[in-house]
Amino acid sequence: MTCVGSITKATLRLANATASNTNQIIHLNERFEIVSLVGTLNKAPHLHICLSDKDGKTVGGHVISDLEVFTTAEIVIGECTGLQFTREMDDRTGFPELVISSRSEKV
Repeated sequence: MTCVGSITKATLRLANATASNTNQIIHLNERFEIVSLVGTLNKAPHLHICLSDKDGKTVGGHVISDLEVFTTAEIVIGECTGLQFTREMDDRTGFPELVISSRSEKV
């Protein structure tokens, strides 16, 4: 639901990336404040983060890997007990996209 804290390392895919053009990836290796962290947690977590540097400038994107906490990460997680979150490949985007269904439905 929310997260604040700080990191020293992150690898992010930027908004311009496509399934065939993944060179829009950045590797960050300095101290950043976590301004926001949102997404879904399932077998394949899907997280987006917004970070603020020492000058207050922000950068954000899809968390790929290497999210290393510096001092703390205060994470509040909510659970939707009646829903199931899965991902299915979308031929249009080239990425696995979120599918939400009732837990009573067969997936």
